[in-house]
Amino acid sequence: MAAMTSKSTLSTESPPFNPNRILARNAHSPANSYSRSRSNSPYRSASAESYARNNNPNSNTIPKFKFQHNGDNLEIRNVWAENVEEEMRCLREVVEKYPYVAMDTEFPGVVAKPVAEGYTSGYHYKSLKVNVDLLKIIQLGLSFADEEGNLCKECPCWQFNFKFDLDTDMFAQDSIDLLVHSGISFADHATHGIDPLLFGELLMVSGLVLDDRVKWVSFHSGYDFAYLFKLLTTKELPPDEKSFFELLKIYFPTIYDIKYMTSLLDGHQFLGGLSKLADDLGCQRLGAEHQAGSDSLLTMSAYFALIKAKFTKNGKTNDSRYANELFGYGNNHTVRKGPVREMSTGSTGLSDGS
Repeated sequence: MAAMTSKSTLSTESPPFNPNRILARNAHSPANSYSRSRSNSPYRSASAESYARNNNPNSNTIPKFKFQHNGDNLEIRNVWAENVEEEMRCLREVVEKYPYVAMDTEFPGVVAKPVAEGYTSGYHYKSLKVNVDLLKIIQLGLSFADEEGNLCKECPCWQFNFKFDLDTDMFAQDSIDLLVHSGISFADHATHGIDPLLFGELLMVSGLVLDDRVKWVSFHSGYDFAYLFKLLTTKELPPDEKSFFELLKIYFPTIYDIKYMTSLLDGHQFLGGLSKLADDLGCQRLGAEHQAGSDSLLTMSAYFALIKAKFTKNGKTNDSRYANELFGYGNNHTVRKGPVREMSTGSTGLSDGS
């Protein structure tokens, strides 16, 4: 287990997790038996791709998901250990022309919470830190657009699939159930998943971080940025929230959290999770909900639709009201004053209303 800060320990009331229960339950599943027996990458086996498509059309073992959108042919591209270096080279070129990067992660839920004698102002960050220090990221979706909201041509979205083993890694059961239903192939994550250490090195030199020209777009993204921070530094999160935000500003100089942006609006027009917000704004989803690629694409579409509808005046946008704020963290008005039930999955997870 990762070390805790001196003021935080694991609660005895933490949600249970059982790495073997889901495997036992799925032991007789044809799809599970097939994928467990494979020795080749899905990128090298046409029969594996066909099998995955026939049994789950949203399986993340399918190399590319292709869509027609506003007259253009677009795709979500799955990235595994075999092609991560090649695809990261592509991103270094893409970000030069498309500096808006929408991001979403999928992670194995929440398995712990801090224990304290009473509620403190840093409770929510301590809860985030305890879980991110203990757990591993499963998926990262990155989508690219220019300053007008035009998506990168042909392939605007990359979906990175990380090494994750249900036999050995910690998780919350409800999160895994949801991701399996959404098309996540954990057998492939165990055998072909991206090494987080390698990805952190590639991300550091990708041009996506440490550059104030890049604008990071997200939705309710405290956990998302915490997992990205962990990938980049290979360390546990900083011991306190103030240090976390200081370092976050260095790696990600400009962040837009759509959930925080909606909190600035009068009335109750835009409440709920990402999917409801996107519906209210008339945005179309491409791909499967609760996969990081599709969620990041929807985040991008919702951001520019929201900017156009509510944050543009006389053709100009002033981001000073909402830049570099995260919903539920820091010192802004969205920080709750007491403990709340944590989300179970990624930033578009169960308790987030999407």
